[in-house]
Amino acid sequence: MPDGPSTPPRNRTFTTTELPLTPEQVKRIELNRLKAKARQRQREQEASSSSATNVNHKRPLEIVPATSKSPTAPRAAQPLKRDSRLGKYFEYDLSKMVNSKGGFLVEDGKEVDEDLRAKERERERQRAVQNIEPPIFMDRSRNPRCKECQSIDIDYAYKNIFGFLVCNKCKDDYPERYGLLTKTECKEDYLLTDAELRDQELLPHLLKANPHKSTFANMMLFMRGQVEDFAWKKWGSPEALDAEWDRRVEEKKKKKNKKFEEGLRDLRRKTREGVWQRRKDEEHRHVFGGVETIEDGRCKVLLNSFLYIHRKMEDTNQAEHSKISTALEVEQIDVNLFRSKSLWVPTRARGVFGGQVISQAIVSATNCVDPAYGLHCYFLLSASPAVPIIYFVERLREGRSYSTRSVKAVQNGKIIFHLMCSFHKPEPWQPATQTPMPAGVPKLEDCELEEVLFRRRAAREGVHEKVKEIYTIYAEERTKGPIAVRRAKWNTTGEDGAVTSMFWMQARTGQAAMYAAPFQKCILAYLSDLNFITVAADTLKLKRYAKGPDALAMSSTLDHSIYYYDDNFCCEDGLLYVVVCPRAASGRGVVHGRLYSRSGSLVAVTCQEGVVRADRRGPDVEETKAKL
Repeated sequence: MPDGPSTPPRNRTFTTTELPLTPEQVKRIELNRLKAKARQRQREQEASSSSATNVNHKRPLEIVPATSKSPTAPRAAQPLKRDSRLGKYFEYDLSKMVNSKGGFLVEDGKEVDEDLRAKERERERQRAVQNIEPPIFMDRSRNPRCKECQSIDIDYAYKNIFGFLVCNKCKDDYPERYGLLTKTECKEDYLLTDAELRDQELLPHLLKANPHKSTFANMMLFMRGQVEDFAWKKWGSPEALDAEWDRRVEEKKKKKNKKFEEGLRDLRRKTREGVWQRRKDEEHRHVFGGVETIEDGRCKVLLNSFLYIHRKMEDTNQAEHSKISTALEVEQIDVNLFRSKSLWVPTRARGVFGGQVISQAIVSATNCVDPAYGLHCYFLLSASPAVPIIYFVERLREGRSYSTRSVKAVQNGKIIFHLMCSFHKPEPWQPATQTPMPAGVPKLEDCELEEVLFRRRAAREGVHEKVKEIYTIYAEERTKGPIAVRRAKWNTTGEDGAVTSMFWMQARTGQAAMYAAPFQKCILAYLSDLNFITVAADTLKLKRYAKGPDALAMSSTLDHSIYYYDDNFCCEDGLLYVVVCPRAASGRGVVHGRLYSRSGSLVAVTCQEGVVRADRRGPDVEETKAKL
């Protein structure tokens, strides 16, 4: 080549694609960049107190320390708050929990009853041993087999509880023999009792958890074949069981119909009482003022106002009226039909006072004929004071000397009382005789009133509170009653051995001159039932307000007879009532009474039979015991 100037080689540029950086180089470059930034930040921090600007002509940003209270100071990261809607909870370390086998989790370190845990583990082991099915032997003859198909896959629950060898397949194939019945099905379909079903020897049963609710008692399951065998032995045959089942169904139907009919009758009775009460509430009466004399001598009655009388029978046990005329008053509805206006139930009595029913019946009969001579009546049912009593008078006989009347007292459609009375025209010209009045009887004024006697007994020491309350009620009742009763002699034994009681009876009318002989006889009928049948109980020495075989359990009138022999007497003047009990037996007693005036005249003779029972029970009658 010639030695002349030569052209230098052209500079070649290499791109990154041509010479890629190695990983080590990339790492070094990144480190250098970070170091440069750190030095730049340090220089800016050193110059931050001055107003000098950085290379970017900006004032460097001041860094607030973490201890500053400035709102822009850096703060530590706060934990996330739990949602309050999830409720309260407690955090436990389950890795440190111990299972105490008692339904509770006990934290580690707390006291655990090791003996209790050991017993629980032993019970679990025993249950596991019991639930383990016995092994299957290689010798097939030693294995238990199904009774039906000779399979060795038997149900050991049936074997252990019911004593039957049956496999699971045969249980499903023969439900009529191996099906399970509940206790309710056994009672309803086979008419077995609880005692029989609970007897494990008679009928073994399987206990199973109740599927309806876990808190219910376990179900008792019985095998159908065993239940049927026991039922056939008990009832004799399937036909006898069906007959007994039909009989019980019919009996239930009768009871249901009877209950329905009783409810219907009660509803009708209440409806009748309500209708009668509404009519009485709507009733009004005029209240008249006094009599005013006019100039010409005539009189006129001043009408003050209308008074609407609302009678609400809030208490069916109404108080006894203090006026005898009010107690005997009846309202005439028709020619032979009368209705009571007021009724009274004595304390601890079963129904309306019998003497009031008798006297109201006599008043009704007297309104149809002349004064009464003798009567006989029967008490059929107890009467309620809530509904008026209707008296129906029947004219049986009209004679020249005697007339006979029958009075039926009806309440709620039932006859509760029947009176037979004979009316006689007096014949004073006929001969007469009488039993003399007993001698040595204290005068009426010298005898103590019954209300005073009851109050004195209630004030004695040692008397039970209930007995004291009864005495007080009796005293108030006798004080307000229309008849004043005084005990002359009480349970005195005569020479013939007869026990006699004597009472002075005095009507509190205050208007003796206004009442003629017919009304006096009605008052006598009222008082004749006071302290009458009770003499039989006193003669038997039965104790009231007590318990035991010598206590009085029941006393009630069956029939009552009165025979009048004198028209010249006044009940307000006082009558001596001599009562004797000639016989009492078999829960019944009869008493005879004689009513004397103060002059010694035997005014009337009475007789009454009633129920008088002691608190005793008869011997048990041998009856064929039912199979149920």
